[in-house]
Amino acid sequence: MRALIIEDEVDLLTSLAQALREEGYAVDTADNGPDGLFNAEGIDYDAIILDVMLPGMDGWEILRRLRASRKTPVLMLTARDQTRDRVRGLDGGADDYLVKPFDLDELLARLRALIRRRADQPTNRIVIGPVTLDTAARQVTLNGGAVALTAREYSLVEFLAMHRGEVITRSQLYDHLFDETDTSLSNLLDVHVSNVRKKLGFGFIETRRGHGYCIE
Repeated sequence: MRALIIEDEVDLLTSLAQALREEGYAVDTADNGPDGLFNAEGIDYDAIILDVMLPGMDGWEILRRLRASRKTPVLMLTARDQTRDRVRGLDGGADDYLVKPFDLDELLARLRALIRRRADQPTNRIVIGPVTLDTAARQVTLNGGAVALTAREYSLVEFLAMHRGEVITRSQLYDHLFDETDTSLSNLLDVHVSNVRKKLGFGFIETRRGHGYCIE
């Protein structure tokens, strides 16, 4: 899953990006409004964490412009804790609203909930034949036994499982699994798909030649 953080507090931006990467997210960042809006409009993120008070353009305006073209889940993160501010954010198109200071575990749980909701996945548990995913614990089991996946392999499985039955193009997978800091993508996807098949069964991820990949 790929997330965008728009936040002008450098220490918070850095720590949040690190925490999300440790959770297996591909993460892009922006420390001002115009750059944040440029990324948010140009890339199909799985979720956006948006501060309100930003240089160049505030979070309210970013949200207003973004909602004209995209339905990306947005979690507003701000020190503004008045009821009127929360109402303004939610009525303006935000999917959730978290006040600073916040607990990191709560932020991560809210982020997972937004992503599940977008994929119409009501719980953290996804069962596909003998394979079970726990998206909260980021664990995969096969016939009840734990399977060790790398962070990127898990992200690949989770994204395809969230879109079960859909054919996902290679371009879509690149966009959702890799962030702007990844520079060499030529054969990484093939390697990850091959490794997942070895661990979960060669028929688990189907190749639709000329189109992409699918989990039925």
